[in-house]
Amino acid sequence: MTARAANSVIVGFYNLENLFDPVDQPGVLDDDFTPEGSKHWTPQRYEKKLRKVGRTISRLGSLSDAKFPVLMGLAELENDRVLHDLLRMESLKENGMDFIHYDSPDERGIDTALLFHREFFEPEHCEPLPVILYNNDGSRDYTRDITYVRGNLNGERLHIFVNHWPSRRDGDHETVAKRLAASGTILSHMNTLEQEEENPNYVIMGDFNDGPNSESIQQLMSQKPLYNPMETLQSPYRGSAKYKGEWSIFDQILISHTFLKSSPGTHSFDEANIFDEEFLQEWKEPYKGKPFRTFVGQKYLGGYSDHFPVYLLLNYHS
Repeated sequence: MTARAANSVIVGFYNLENLFDPVDQPGVLDDDFTPEGSKHWTPQRYEKKLRKVGRTISRLGSLSDAKFPVLMGLAELENDRVLHDLLRMESLKENGMDFIHYDSPDERGIDTALLFHREFFEPEHCEPLPVILYNNDGSRDYTRDITYVRGNLNGERLHIFVNHWPSRRDGDHETVAKRLAASGTILSHMNTLEQEEENPNYVIMGDFNDGPNSESIQQLMSQKPLYNPMETLQSPYRGSAKYKGEWSIFDQILISHTFLKSSPGTHSFDEANIFDEEFLQEWKEPYKGKPFRTFVGQKYLGGYSDHFPVYLLLNYHS
């Protein structure tokens, strides 16, 4: 049991838009993110990015009574060094945060991770879940692992999956099978868990590169008792990212139906939202309102990320 209970709990997810350190890592395609690379990724730019990401995470709960996220999934980070550096930022270093991270085989060297508040969440078990993909010629197509964590939130057991599914870079239709494979990886692990535990509490978060109505997300929803609060946030005027003038909600947090009821010692769902505060937005036309990103191609803007974070609020019933 953790030291004390948080009555309101923020659970968030944030795609960090390539949080790389400025050191060249052998065997990883990170040459662009070095001082000599095409993006001129200097220690000063790296520190500025860390400060901005830290500020964003620390303010995620500012619109609720929770004040600070207890669980925070992350995507597009290079290694554990950047997580250590992130947690030493002034905005985060006094907040009792720790992290779980594994190096993925992704060719770009980007991973997923989970930040957690040590006072309220106690990890029991964690492991990377590889998403096995193949190219048309039969060779392996390496992508990000799914970070799986089992632990106790205010004493209640949770099963958490942090995802960054294969992108649509080669076309939506051409890549849908890869995201279905990622979805199937989670389903397979859930089936194993359900042989040992009745009615598990699931939190499935990530940048799925698919919206709530997509085949890959619906594959999860149709086979397991899950609720996707991000469905109600879909709008042509708002989203977690914007591409070619269209908003999307590829960043989502799905939860099991167990969070839709309450009893002593459990958590229940309260609300979900996109954290798109003005300080995270572009302020000039024609891009006003979009996420204020770090780069557009090779051009350095110095912003936060090309995604807004998403979050949900859970109420703890003592």
